[in-house]
Formats: sequence, structure tokens, C-alpha cells
Amino acid sequence: MTSPLTTSAVPSPAARWTPRLWGTLLVLCAAMFLDALDVSMVGVALPSIGDDLHLSTSALQWVVSGYILGYGGLLLLGGRTADLLGRRQVFLVALGVFAVASLLGGLVDSGPLLIASRFIKGLSAAFTAPAGLSIITTTFPEGPLRNRALSIYTTCGATGYSMGLVFSGLLTEASWRFTMLLPAPVALVALLVGMKLLPRTERERGQGGYDVPGAVLGTASMLLLVFTVVQAPEAGWASARTILSFVAVAVMLAVFVLVELRSPSPLIRLGVLRSGPQVRAQLGALTFVGSYIGFQFLVTLYMQQVLGWSALHTALAFLPAGALVALSATKVGTVIDRFGTPRLIVLGFIVMATGYALFLRIDLNPVYAAVILPTMLLVGVGFAVTFPSLNVQATNGVEEHEQGMVSGLLNTSVQVGGAIFLAVVTAVVTAHAPEKATPQAVLDSYRPGLVVVTFIAVAGLLLSLGGLRRSRQGQSVVVAKSTVREADAERVPVRD
Repeated sequence: MTSPLTTSAVPSPAARWTPRLWGTLLVLCAAMFLDALDVSMVGVALPSIGDDLHLSTSALQWVVSGYILGYGGLLLLGGRTADLLGRRQVFLVALGVFAVASLLGGLVDSGPLLIASRFIKGLSAAFTAPAGLSIITTTFPEGPLRNRALSIYTTCGATGYSMGLVFSGLLTEASWRFTMLLPAPVALVALLVGMKLLPRTERERGQGGYDVPGAVLGTASMLLLVFTVVQAPEAGWASARTILSFVAVAVMLAVFVLVELRSPSPLIRLGVLRSGPQVRAQLGALTFVGSYIGFQFLVTLYMQQVLGWSALHTALAFLPAGALVALSATKVGTVIDRFGTPRLIVLGFIVMATGYALFLRIDLNPVYAAVILPTMLLVGVGFAVTFPSLNVQATNGVEEHEQGMVSGLLNTSVQVGGAIFLAVVTAVVTAHAPEKATPQAVLDSYRPGLVVVTFIAVAGLLLSLGGLRRSRQGQSVVVAKSTVREADAERVPVRD
């Protein structure tokens, strides 16, 4: 693809950004915002959905899990499809499907149809997310320009997740259907604008053709893994069904690896995982998002079930974190340029773990400014510096024809991490559930879950320290250069 940008040095990255480039980035940011918005809005609306459609608790779970299943299960396929068929084409088609599924989700009067629309939305997001990220990484050259674009893009996702809670609290007061319908017109506008602004890309002309066995095995294994993790708390972690499902996932993944090693055009070229920065970015995304999803889940329960706050009140409590992320969107890229991704990822995990640990001070009558607000501010700072840095580190040093693949892999780490660690946190809380559900007893059952969340963040910190040591050895503070040098030292050539 021919980038609309040139690679000559300029005094300021901002001076290079034409209105068309800004428009392209805004379209991609809109899709990322909608993906995150859709996930967070549904949680607050679930009680109203259950009452209106007469759904049981287990059926309501699938309103959320159906989206996760489609999203997490098909990301690997979505990323490689973007490389093979053209990123622009895949992004626009999937965005159109997302808009239609959003419209249907707000109009149906049946639980199964609602769940089906949620699965289709998740499926379409599994194609828009890696395609959108790879359009950015192939349009903006590696370095300050890409770092700034990625910081804006990723913080839009974080902002969408935070604002989704607020929008849902407002819209659910009128009808839960508005939470389903809201993404439809936004997606439609983004689609129409994207048809005019998104850069056209050529299909990859590989010698080996399509990796059909890898696509089938990769998609099936991810679908089964997400399904098993989502169902494990209900079926029981030690149940025969859960154990056999995990065994089946392990077998399918082993066969998938063998197929990918022998395929001339693999769904995932496993050589990229020999890069230390790439592995740390993937594991960092898995633990970072996993810890936050578990934290947000427990805090929402604490505020609504223990403190008796309304959905809107709860959403507003999270607003400071989202506001910090949104305000930092255009500044984080400059910070990444100066300090590099390894330092910022370590800093972000330290800040997040500290915020989670401070939240253990909660009681039945917390003073928001003294007990809850400090954690929300720390979480906002942690998200603002860490999530963009993980995206930059994962996509730097990767050739253009593999950007979709790496983007799909990173988004898979995000989704699988969220599903796995949420299930773990839920299992811990369930194991400590009291026989008599007094407010204090319920609160006490949440504390072990918060401890687990903190340990997950600490685990992510320990994993990221290796990158900090490598950065110090390289004596470089410019992320584009330090990441490439580190990758060159640790990975095999891009072409096996």
C-alpha cells in the first residue's frame, strides 16, 4: 500500500496530518469506541432486559457472553482476513454488519434472537478491530506519527468503555432498547465517511494461498476456549465437562501449531512470537485488561448491591478514570516517543496495582473522595499510559503484510485475558459467598476477588520488567528505535 505520508524528517508530527488523515483516524476511532461502548453498556441494562424479555439469569449471561464468544473466537481469523482480502474492504463490510446487528438487537422481542444479534455483533467486531488497527499501522509510519495515532486510537477504546457505563445509566432509564440501538446510527455514519476516506489496499498475493485448516482450527479452538471459560463458573471448574473442554482446547491448539509450522501461508506466523517485545506485549495485554475487567465487575457489584447506588450513580463513579484517559489521548504519543514503551508499561502496571490495592480499604460507608476517587484516578492514569504503549510495542517492527495478523493476535490476548480472569475472579468470589447475604458478609466475599485482581496486575508488572532491562541495555528512549533494535536481537527474520 502507498501511504499518504512520506518518511522525510519534519519539525512536528502534527504538521504532517492532513484533514483526510484526521478523518481516516476518526473513522477508525469511532469503530473502536463502539466496540468498547457496546461491551460496557449492556452490563447495566441486563436487569431491565431480563424483566422485559422474561429471561433467566443463565440466559442473561449469554447476552454478554454471546458478544464475547463471537469477538474473542474469531479475532485471529479476522486479523489474517484483513491482510489477505484488503483491510479497507474487511473493515467496511464488518462495520456494516455491526450496524445492522445493532438495529436488530434493539428491535427483537425474543431472548434467543437478542443473543444471536449479540453474537453477530461480536463476530463483526472481530473483523473491524484488527482491520482498523492494521490500517493505522500501515498508514502512519513507525515512530512519532504512529505512536500519536495509536495513542488516540486506543484511548478512544478506553473512553468508550468508561462512557458506556454513563450512557447506559442514562438510556436504561428510558428503555434498554436504546442501549442496543445507539451504536447503529454512529456505525452507519462511520461507514459512509469511511467509504470516502479510508485508504485502499491491495490484497496480499501470497504463493501459498489460504490456510484453510489453520483458519478452521484456530477459530474453533478460540471459540471453544472462550465458551469453556465463560461457562466454567456455572458448570464448575472441576466438572467433567469443563475439564474435557480444556483438554479438547489443548489438543486443538497443539494441532493448530503443527499446521501453522507446515503451512506456506499460515494464519499466524509463529516466528513473530520469538520476539521478546512481542511476547511481552501480548502477555501484558492479557494481564492488564484481565485485571481491569475483574476490577470493574467487582466494583459495579459493590456499588449497586452493597452500597445500593443506582446504575447512573455507579457510572459517574467511574467517570474520573474515563475523563483522564480521554484528556490524555493526544499527549500520550509524545510521552511514548520520549520514554519508550517498556518504561511506560512498567509504570502503568505499578500505578494500576497500587490503585487496586488501595481499593481494599472499602467499607459499608466509604467517603468517595478519600476511598474510591484515588483508585479511579490511578486506574485512569494507568490505562492512559499502558494500553497505548502495549499497542505500539506489539505493532512496531512488524512488516506491513503482517500487521493484520499481529493486530488480531493482540486483540485476542485482550479478549481472552478479559474472559479468563473475569471467570477466575468470579469463581473466587463465589467460593467465598456467605450463607446469609448481609451487606458486610457480601463485602467480605468481594475482598478475595480484589486481592486476585491486584495479583494479576503484579504478575503483569513482573512480566514487563524484562523489557525494562532490555531498554536500559539499549540506552534508547525513542520507542520506534529501541523496539526495533530489541526485536532484531531476539527474533528471527520476518520471513521464515
